Amino acid sequence: MRLRRRLFSPSGAGRQAAEGAGAEGATEAAPQQPYDGAADQRVITDHLELVTPFEDLIGHLYDAMFAHWPFLRRLFPESMEFQRKHLEAAFRYLIENLHDPDAVAATFTRLGRDHRKLGVRPAHYRAFEASLCEALRRTAGPRWNEGMERAWVRMLRFAVAAMVEGAEAALGEPAAWHATVTGHDLRRADLAVLRVRPHEPYPYRAGQYASVASPHLSQAWRQYSIGCAPRPDGELEFHVKLTGRGGVSEALVARTRVGDVLRLGPPGGTMTLDDDPAHDLLLVAGDTGWAAVKALLQELAAHRVAQRDVHLFLGVRHPSALYDTESPAELRRRYPWLRVTQVVGEGPGPGEFGALADVVAGHGDWSRRLAFVSGPPAMAGPLVARLTADGVPAGRIRHDPLPDRA
Repeated sequence: MRLRRRLFSPSGAGRQAAEGAGAEGATEAAPQQPYDGAADQRVITDHLELVTPFEDLIGHLYDAMFAHWPFLRRLFPESMEFQRKHLEAAFRYLIENLHDPDAVAATFTRLGRDHRKLGVRPAHYRAFEASLCEALRRTAGPRWNEGMERAWVRMLRFAVAAMVEGAEAALGEPAAWHATVTGHDLRRADLAVLRVRPHEPYPYRAGQYASVASPHLSQAWRQYSIGCAPRPDGELEFHVKLTGRGGVSEALVARTRVGDVLRLGPPGGTMTLDDDPAHDLLLVAGDTGWAAVKALLQELAAHRVAQRDVHLFLGVRHPSALYDTESPAELRRRYPWLRVTQVVGEGPGPGEFGALADVVAGHGDWSRRLAFVSGPPAMAGPLVARLTADGVPAGRIRHDPLPDRA
């Protein structure tokens, strides 16, 4: 707590940070009033056109940071493209949600726990703050003023305080886990199912995801759903689809072999089952989103409550894309309490044809169910919007991160 008060004292925000990444305030700050995020949100959004689109701002930010503190470059992957997109998403999330400080704090507390795997330390945030201030001035030009900058700095410091708190709370767990690849099954030319065994216990729940890093790419991490419920032998399963050349997905699909050692970040995500079986379930999986739903089905089978009804919609673009699961008929035989509807997006095939969101909506009223949506953003986004519009409360829809979320 004392560290956070020193880091985030209100005086001289940009100036103190610019004096050095490791500098600390001379005195402790007085107790802070609750953060008025809505006021800063108004200031930032009223002048957002000065610093958007964010590409130039983020470019200037990293240019300044690496020029003043070149040693920080090692914390980032060789290609900065994904990092820039991630930071832009974080900025947008902050600005759009600043009126709800509790939600922002919860999100960035989790992010701080996760960032321990990168070797981020509190002093690095000071360098980031100074670089952001320099980038804001350079991007906005002469119309920029101290009031606008103070609003941005307060927003950043509020988020960073939550990240530091998350990192401190996680000191009792590893910053990252090492895991040996025990199986690499190439199901399609562009898709592999990996089995890995962590060297230390890896506590997680069915439906969660993990950040994964390959030894072939320094400091490059991508999130993948864990494709199994917790097992006695501790093994994990990841379903990885090739999404581009030169990235983590290519390293895992095309270059990884049994015996390689991957790194895993702490588990994340809220797409987990409630202990209270009050609601029947709607499960929707598309493409590699099947991994998370597969884990949920395994957990349901292990802790089955007879009166809980479960309906699974299994969406594929083409029948040949069904890469891991049994046929719907086999799934129904394995889980008698499960109803399965296969949905094919393109071309003739078994099951129903059409857009997944339309088919799901056409099967009835889901407003009393707990819904789980897992799959690529192009599928999950429209489906989450459709379920919400059809009366399913947002608090009862659990889904993978979408592009507009940090």
